[in-house]
Amino acid sequence: MTVGTYIDESIEPRWNADGLLPAIAQDATSGEVLMLAWMNAEALALCLQERRAIYWSRSRGALWRKGETSGNIQELVDIRLDCDGDTILLKVNQIGEGACHTGRASCFFYEPSGGRWVLEHDKS
Repeated sequence: MTVGTYIDESIEPRWNADGLLPAIAQDATSGEVLMLAWMNAEALALCLQERRAIYWSRSRGALWRKGETSGNIQELVDIRLDCDGDTILLKVNQIGEGACHTGRASCFFYEPSGGRWVLEHDKS
């Protein structure tokens, strides 16, 4: 078998039962994973049109333009759909204090230790 034998030339997003796809935001420069959110078809279309991260807030049941209230905007650099069509990767320029609502650069700051998840030590 050669590489690429089972790769489609084009693919469409495969929305889950709620009409959503997970969307991973990654810093376009450092490669750090910033956050995971959800997109529906409207959020994806607007993200592509406005060239900024726009998600679907499951808790509010509404579109969520990242940074609309916090000022922590994610400027879209590149966007990719994974090989199964069920996850989106946004490469972004993070503008403002950080991606996380806690004020941290990334939402991924707990690490396993002693059978628990604890706050990572700040790296200086």
